Amino acid sequence: MIKAGIIGGTGYTGVELLRLLHNHEGVEVIAISSRSEAGQLVGDFFPSLAGQTDLAFTAPGDAILNECDVIFFATPHGVAMKTASSFIDKGIKVIDLGPDFRLRDKDEYAQWYGLENFQDDLLASSVYGLSEINREQIKQAQLIGNPGCFPTTVLLALKPLIENKLINLSSIIVDSKTGVSGAGRGANQAMLLCEASESIKAYGVSGHRHYPEIKQELSLLSGGEPIGLTFIPHLVPMIRGMESTIYVDLLDTDTDVQSVLEAAYKDEHFVTVMGAGVVPETRSVKSSNFCQIAAQKAVGGKLIITSVIDNLIKGAAGQAIQNMNIMFGLDEKSGLSSIGLLP
Repeated sequence: MIKAGIIGGTGYTGVELLRLLHNHEGVEVIAISSRSEAGQLVGDFFPSLAGQTDLAFTAPGDAILNECDVIFFATPHGVAMKTASSFIDKGIKVIDLGPDFRLRDKDEYAQWYGLENFQDDLLASSVYGLSEINREQIKQAQLIGNPGCFPTTVLLALKPLIENKLINLSSIIVDSKTGVSGAGRGANQAMLLCEASESIKAYGVSGHRHYPEIKQELSLLSGGEPIGLTFIPHLVPMIRGMESTIYVDLLDTDTDVQSVLEAAYKDEHFVTVMGAGVVPETRSVKSSNFCQIAAQKAVGGKLIITSVIDNLIKGAAGQAIQNMNIMFGLDEKSGLSSIGLLP
């Protein structure tokens, strides 16, 4: 039985980790920490877990965390960078759901996240945890940087097209939408019901933190070829879910993109290529670890790829557990059997 700990357990991704791991037959969560709620029963803080767990929140430095086989960081940027090494030095595997080990360039990390405490040795040993792309490296990893939610939708959609050299890389346009849970549980006026309901707006137009992550990974997929990327996210009035509409130009307009996508993902359980003409919806993957992808040629010649996930599951906690399963040699689907919830 794998002993797991969660640092930062009061946010949406923290509780999703606990919820999913509760049904994982190969894992026991022995510790979940919170600076603000230490000592409080988890079931009192999250009523949906009442009667399901006897855990109480511990302080982040509690010694029980050192008894874990794996630690999940569901914390703001900078926390894992400062403290992950204390666990890795003890042989404990670490999966960071924050951004600390996603960007390979420390100058970009400083630019986008405003932090200078960059640890080159940790970054050098980390693996970017997009399960369907880096599975072999994840198997051997001690430290995983879990991908961002927007990058997950984009990279899974474009991976087969880039690897098969089917699209023009100089002009990739990504138009993404996300529910309000992507902003976390902290008090934020823009996320209030009266502010977010019955409205849609673009944000991060001049630059979003996921932009350098997407561009970095697209460049790796292309073998280092220059990438021309425009990425604009939008906030939509729903709690959870994420959709990216991606506009690209085919190098050969006669390419059978449907067959390429189906061949690429025929053995990937958590990536579903929709039938020709079917457009995926966020509700179809709600509370699941699935990504659904579709491609169609639009009037005017553009290829349009649409990609949907649950931002809290495949975009965060679910993918983290998928990575854990790979790291420990478990069935990749363990603890992640839920399919999407319809109304």
